Amino acid sequence: MTTATANLLPGTEIAIESLPKVSLHDHLDGGLRPQTIIELADEIGLEVPATDAAALGAWFAEKSDSGSLVEYLKTFDVTVGVMQTREGLERVAKEFVLDLAADGVVWGEIRWAPEQHLTRGLSLDETVEAVQAGLDAGVDEARSSGHSIRVGQLVSAMRHADRGREIAELALRHRDRGVVGFDIAGAEAGFPPSRLSDAFDLLASEYFPATVHAGEADGLESIRGALRDGHALRLGHGVRLAEDITLRDEGGATIAELGLLAEWIKDRQIALETSPSSNLQTGAIAAWGDQMVDHPLDLFYQLGFRVTVNTDNRLMSATTLSRELRLVAEAFGYDLDDLLALQLNAAQAAFLPVEDREALMDTLIDGFEAAT
Repeated sequence: MTTATANLLPGTEIAIESLPKVSLHDHLDGGLRPQTIIELADEIGLEVPATDAAALGAWFAEKSDSGSLVEYLKTFDVTVGVMQTREGLERVAKEFVLDLAADGVVWGEIRWAPEQHLTRGLSLDETVEAVQAGLDAGVDEARSSGHSIRVGQLVSAMRHADRGREIAELALRHRDRGVVGFDIAGAEAGFPPSRLSDAFDLLASEYFPATVHAGEADGLESIRGALRDGHALRLGHGVRLAEDITLRDEGGATIAELGLLAEWIKDRQIALETSPSSNLQTGAIAAWGDQMVDHPLDLFYQLGFRVTVNTDNRLMSATTLSRELRLVAEAFGYDLDDLLALQLNAAQAAFLPVEDREALMDTLIDGFEAAT
C-alpha cells in the first residue's frame, strides 16, 4: 500500500488522507492485507504464491496489470480462498474498515459476493453475519482511535451463476442489519443483467437499491441493460459510456454531442463509479489510451455527469482512495475544489437516506474547508 506522505494534493502541502472521503466501489475480496492472506492461508493449509508480504503484494500488482478483466479476476482465487471461514471473513472485514478509516474514508460501501464463500460449510446468511460482525468491530476500533466512519454492505451476485434471485432475497433479509444495496459482479461480456432480471425485479418491487457493473469490459448495450433490466441507480465503472459522446471542433472550440443514452444518464445524475487505476489495468479505457490522462473521467466531469473516483480493488491495484485522487489531480490539474466536487458526487449517490446524505455532504464540506 502507498504511504500517506506520497499523496499530497499537487502544488500544496495538503495530505489527501486528511480529507474526508466517500468510497462507493471497493471489493472486500480485493482489499486484503498481504500479511493477512499469508496468515489465514497458513491456518487452513492453502498454498499462496509468496510467503513474504511484500513479495505477495508485488505478485498481485503484477498479475493484475494484464489489460484484461478476465485475467485480472483470476487473482481473486487467492483472496477468496482465505475467506471461507467465519474467522477469516470477520478478520478481513475488520481490517478493511480500519484501512478505510486510516485513509480518511467517512462513508464506505463494501461489496462482495456471499455465494463465493461457502466451501467450508458456511451458509449464505452466516457469511453475511460474519462480515457484518467484522465491519462492526472495525468501526468500533476506528472510532476508539478517533476516526469517524460508517460502512454498509453491498451484496453481489455473480453474473455468470444462476443464483441471482437467491442472493437478492439474501440482501433483503439483511437490509436492516448492515446491507444497503445490491450489485452483480464477475465477467461482464456475455453475461448481461437480463440473466438476473428476476432478481432485479424483486429488488425494485421492494424499493431496494442496485448498482450494476457495466461499461467496463463491455460497451453501451451492457450499460443499457444495467438501466433497463437492472434498474440500476449507479453504474459500476461505466467508463465506456464515453462511446456515446462525440467530440468535434467548431470554430476552435470543442463541442460534445451526447447520444440518447449518455444524455439520459447525465440528466438523471446516475452515478458513474470510475476506478482509474483499475480501469487502466483491465483495459477498460483502451479505446482512448493507456495513460491516466486518457481516462474519460475528466470528460464526464467537465460535462456535468455525476462521476465518482473509487479504488475497485486496493490490493490488486496497490492503491488507496487518496492515491487515486492524487493520480487524477495530477493528470487533469484538479485542485481542492475539484476533489470536493467529486466527493460530493459520491455522497449524493450513496445508498443512504436523504437526510444522511445531506449530513455526509456537510461533513465533507467542513473537512475540506478545514484543510485550507
